[in-house]
Amino acid sequence: MFGGIFGFGGFRMDFERPMRTLYLHIGTHRTATSSIQAFMLANCDLLPARGILYPYKTARHLGLFNGLFSGRREVGEVAQDLSSRADKRQHPVHSIVLSDEDVCMRRDLSRLAEFRSHFNVKVIFALRRQDLWLESWFLQNIKWQWNKDLSHCTLAEFLAQRESFHWADYNRYVTHLEDLFGIENVLPYVFEKAQMPGGPVAAFARLIGLEDLTGLAPAPHVNSSHSPMVSEFMRCMPLDDAPPHYRALLEKACWMLDRTLVKSAADSSSLLIDPETRAAIMAEYAAGNSALAQRHFGREALFLDPMPAPDAALAPMVLPADSYALMRDYVEPMIRGLIAQNMEPPVKPLAKPLNGPDATKPLAVKPFAPQQKPGKRRNAPAGDPS
Repeated sequence: MFGGIFGFGGFRMDFERPMRTLYLHIGTHRTATSSIQAFMLANCDLLPARGILYPYKTARHLGLFNGLFSGRREVGEVAQDLSSRADKRQHPVHSIVLSDEDVCMRRDLSRLAEFRSHFNVKVIFALRRQDLWLESWFLQNIKWQWNKDLSHCTLAEFLAQRESFHWADYNRYVTHLEDLFGIENVLPYVFEKAQMPGGPVAAFARLIGLEDLTGLAPAPHVNSSHSPMVSEFMRCMPLDDAPPHYRALLEKACWMLDRTLVKSAADSSSLLIDPETRAAIMAEYAAGNSALAQRHFGREALFLDPMPAPDAALAPMVLPADSYALMRDYVEPMIRGLIAQNMEPPVKPLAKPLNGPDATKPLAVKPFAPQQKPGKRRNAPAGDPS
């Protein structure tokens, strides 16, 4: 009589179970999001036994979120599908997790707040110190080259556009989340080693109630940035104009080049921004960071790691001026990387000779499958049982 009609305090009045929790992991980028997603996917069949569902057999729920924001999918329909998938599990599922770091690039998340009618919604948002995040985001834009306005500009040109990275104003963005979901349902955490015991994946797991990782597949380290040296080389190349299959070959060749250069490089610094610019950037965010730290962590400082020393070495992000050095150190190793990927594999002898009509059929060759890029992965079809 009362089933599914009335509710209070986060509980349904059907007397069967409390309202499930829906965790929305929305970023930010460059905070081990790819490693977290790979960990969740690798363990998606084991997590339901611990009460957690990571649905759709995909690492990143980009397609689902894009569908919601575009209006192609309705919140109610998605909520019903998620609940149905959770109901079908052998063990009781109390929490569902969705993850896509591109969500934080959207200015208005009110669409996602509609899930509050169906779940106890909590939003997870990682905070990396803005100067370090900008350096990593700069290298990431060069690496993937999905935005021509950012993929080929210099560091100075990139930093001049930082107002467009509105989500890096953490206090303003988290305030928006608090207004939509309630301050008690916003779960920010600081991306600093000392503030993430066990690493970023373990820190994320604790936020979703997964304290013990025993018996689960280990967290991989994926989607690391290229070295500044190779990033500068790639910045000057039009990878964004290459067709996907050839671009995948070029990108892998750049990884091979990076391993060669890093082995021979004496300077291992990862810092790109000069001390004066770095201090000015952090001064812009200081008041907001402090306000956020007081609200969510009960302290004055949001970030506890010290700033780099004024005389700290900066990573060289410049190509050799000598053309022969450029050919020797960059072009030649990259060409070797391309060659290595196109060497024909040796032909294995057949176990037994083909006879009859099969003898005239060509052997099947598995087509080349380019690696996927951010923004290209899609969710499983609605009919997928996972």
